[in-house]
Amino acid sequence: MNSLKLLFQFIFCFFIGVIHFPSQAQNYPNKPIHIVIGFPPGGAIDTLGRVLAPKISKELGQPVVIDNKGGAGGVIGMQFVANAEPDGYTLFLGTLGNYSITPAMVKDLPYNVQKDFVPITQVASSPFIIFINPQLPIKNVPELINYAKANSGKVYFSSSGNGGLPHMAGEIFNDAAGTKMIHVPYKGSAPSITDVIGGQVQVTFEAIAIGLPYLKSGRLKGIATTDNKRLSILPEIPTVSESLPGFVLKNWFGLSAPKQTSSDKVQLIQRSILIAMKDPEVIKTMNDLGLEPVGDSPVEFAQFIRQETNRWQSIFAKGNIKLE
Repeated sequence: MNSLKLLFQFIFCFFIGVIHFPSQAQNYPNKPIHIVIGFPPGGAIDTLGRVLAPKISKELGQPVVIDNKGGAGGVIGMQFVANAEPDGYTLFLGTLGNYSITPAMVKDLPYNVQKDFVPITQVASSPFIIFINPQLPIKNVPELINYAKANSGKVYFSSSGNGGLPHMAGEIFNDAAGTKMIHVPYKGSAPSITDVIGGQVQVTFEAIAIGLPYLKSGRLKGIATTDNKRLSILPEIPTVSESLPGFVLKNWFGLSAPKQTSSDKVQLIQRSILIAMKDPEVIKTMNDLGLEPVGDSPVEFAQFIRQETNRWQSIFAKGNIKLE
């Protein structure tokens, strides 16, 4: 009789636990989720975040707010998230530069990317376009190289900030082409590209998303892409590798959370992003902006970040590229 009583109590407790667990999971989210971006509004990553936010919001049933905390090439925004509560309400949407390049170059960051963040998913990747001021007498990469060499020390390339991929793209181009274009960092992609249009600087390596409207309006000229093949949306623009074999660079964007964020919340957010990325509006927008959807798992994204960091450490060790 006692054994039957114990069995009944075990079964009762088991079913109470099963019923109770989903109710706890359903408590999240119950307030707005903030996605922090370490750059001002207007850049490619900002565009991506604002395209995805309403779709993620629809899936999770709570507002998803984009918070732009620009400065120091994304370090300010990333530090903010690293210090946030690990409750799933503060996330970081960052770039290759944030996750791998800056950590590979800077030893005294106020956080450790691989220890202070929980990777959620790599959202998308995108090549760059070399944009120039239309007034320059340049039509392609060989002409840019010749012009930069003929005007050594007088040609400037802008970027969204020290240590980001636009900065590194210019430095690696200098190394591969034997040019000495001078880097001018800005606080974000928008002011960087504005000064190329205005003629304060002559060249920038920038994402399709930010430069495409100006390319179509004729306010910028695109002379090459950094992909390994020509882009379907811009087939007339050659690749850098057609002139400099092996020159391929892609930026990528990924979402993460503060360390100790629970795995159930991470998985819920990751699933919501995968669903959002299947939305026809999101697919069309990403295609129009030259973004390639990824959507890997948290484990895969963590491994990818480590691989990319090691790759860039190797690039810096072999070359003479230093943070200004």
